[in-house]
Amino acid sequence: MNRTLCAATLALIASAANSGPLDEPHLDIIPRTAAEQDRITAATQLATRFDAPQQFEENSAGAATVRARTDANAFSDPSGNISFDKELDFKVGNGFFRKIWVSSPSSTLASDGLGPIYNARSCQRCHIKDGRGHPPEDHDDNAVSMFLRVSIPGDARHAMAEIEDYIATASEPTYGTQLQDSSVANVPAEYRLQIDYTETEVALSGGETAHLRVPTYTAADLGYGPLHPEAMLSPRVAPQMIGLGLLEAIPAADILALADPDDADGNGISGRANIVWSKEFETPMLGRFGLKAGNPTVMQQSAGAFAGDIGISNPLFPTPQGECTDLQADCLAAPHGDGGDRVFEIDQAALDLTVFYSRNLGVPARRDVADADVLRGKQVFYETGCTGCHQPSFVTHRLKDRPEQSFQLIWPYTDMLLHDMGPGLADNRPEARATGTEWRTPPLWGIGLTEQVSGHTYFLHDGRARTLLEAVLWHGGEAQTQRDAVVTLPPADRAALIRFLESL
Repeated sequence: MNRTLCAATLALIASAANSGPLDEPHLDIIPRTAAEQDRITAATQLATRFDAPQQFEENSAGAATVRARTDANAFSDPSGNISFDKELDFKVGNGFFRKIWVSSPSSTLASDGLGPIYNARSCQRCHIKDGRGHPPEDHDDNAVSMFLRVSIPGDARHAMAEIEDYIATASEPTYGTQLQDSSVANVPAEYRLQIDYTETEVALSGGETAHLRVPTYTAADLGYGPLHPEAMLSPRVAPQMIGLGLLEAIPAADILALADPDDADGNGISGRANIVWSKEFETPMLGRFGLKAGNPTVMQQSAGAFAGDIGISNPLFPTPQGECTDLQADCLAAPHGDGGDRVFEIDQAALDLTVFYSRNLGVPARRDVADADVLRGKQVFYETGCTGCHQPSFVTHRLKDRPEQSFQLIWPYTDMLLHDMGPGLADNRPEARATGTEWRTPPLWGIGLTEQVSGHTYFLHDGRARTLLEAVLWHGGEAQTQRDAVVTLPPADRAALIRFLESL
């Protein structure tokens, strides 16, 4: 795919009322010059040689890259180019990210307002060490970093209905938009997440085998009666937090230039942009965050998590009862932290600091970029077509007010687009333009440090993959050809591919 907007993408942009996904009201942009654009085009060309690393490849986040620590705090350092005074904002934001919220009423007025129903008591409890969450290990294990989203088919007369391919959904009448497995005293929790696995064997070349675990999800012990008969459930594990501000600063035009919804180039890969409603700016915007790119900005993603995951009201999601619905009388009647001089349970200033922290969690430098096996694995990654979705590099906007993210050559290995991953990974629940088989390409930077940071190697949207190889073998749909190529690779090349991924 070249960086020219295809006709289908231009039609999509034109379909948005008074605005479009190329609008980026969240950024204060300094336009690129023609000379800069030429430099960017040269710097982001795909590699054609694999006997040595590319220039600047070790610095995954440009000047914002941080050193690769060898402990569990590898994802918790601030951007490498952050100023001394802004580092204080980062630390204060970290305090809000780690804050343990308590139920109301409480003497700690700045920290009460939890729930009444919730999934976790802090951001950090889902994103432990700013890393990846995990599914419960067994039926008795806590699902603190995983939950089920829920919705039902919606009314087509939606504000976004004029967006091409938009799929209207609505909250489940009894349980809202996600299921919460925890609650404050005297309020029933909504459910218990139960996962049952069956094993299947995959034959690989060279006499090797792999095993995949196929999950079945049950919303057990429902606290408020049965789900709607058309309820659609989607399992979600908390993703890692690094590099979010840089992903937010990638020009929308550069992302949309990679879209190929009609597979015009015939490579079998048909990336599509998700277009979502911005609560901040009251306009359609390019979806960037969340496993289906359901949020346009770090601010909306963070504010939504405060409201949905913890039950904390804020300027974007002001309901003090969080996810309580009209059919949950005890939940609605429970005390909350709003009232008096306190308008929201977390105010705009504290939310801004939390967002600043989230935008500036540093991406660690690559390791072993010149290692022969890593270079061979990189070549395999390219030759099998993995870069069709996992776009290696971008250059961020030049920004007036975010120097940490401004004009950086970054290597996230994502195109930020939706791709059909086939029936094996389908959740069968749409989200904006994303269908029930589509997922946003996840960034791969930092993936090799997952075990070091999070203490496990569970991957994909629901943690079903226990190794990187299993994650690759789950690929289907648009990535079926690439998955099948990995199955038939000589074992040494397959091992080299994993070594490359571990170096990211």
